[in-house]
Amino acid sequence: MQDYREFMEEVLVDEKTIEKRVAELGAQISRAYEGQELLIVCLLRGGITFAADLTRALTIPHTLDCMSLSSYGVGHYASSGNVRVNLDLMTNIEGLNVLLVEDIVDSGRTLAHVLQMLGTREPKSLKVCVLLDKKYRREVPVEVDFVGFDVPDKYVFGYGIDIDEHFRHLRFIASANMTKYKKSL
Repeated sequence: MQDYREFMEEVLVDEKTIEKRVAELGAQISRAYEGQELLIVCLLRGGITFAADLTRALTIPHTLDCMSLSSYGVGHYASSGNVRVNLDLMTNIEGLNVLLVEDIVDSGRTLAHVLQMLGTREPKSLKVCVLLDKKYRREVPVEVDFVGFDVPDKYVFGYGIDIDEHFRHLRFIASANMTKYKKSL
């Protein structure tokens, strides 16, 4: 695997800014659910780094469960919204406050599908927290309740978000020049 610096355009969000924003989101979510218990549902794999840091920033009682989904489209990096559940929740969410934690939302197709599916399980409440939001790429309207950062229409990686399963370990979020990336393969 090549060095990410060969195709990185720029650092969009640095480590300190991420740490500060995750702490702010933890405080905001803790206030919103004060006096209540919360189930965090992490969408794997991209959301795991964000969810881990976010749960440490919460000051309210909470539990954690995970889901793994696949959504494939026409191109390798495209999402069709045709969602396959690879790993479902182990928790019965009926009557629970559920916060879905996701790494990034752009078209909204996958998120809309997951929200519809979880909504049929009759949670007390169902809200969404995303690290990165590409609002202008929406094809399907979805409500996002807690947003870390709005990002431009660029391919991003780092802080849990991968390129071909690599670079999740980076402590920042960067944009990639995918033409340079593909040329180096």
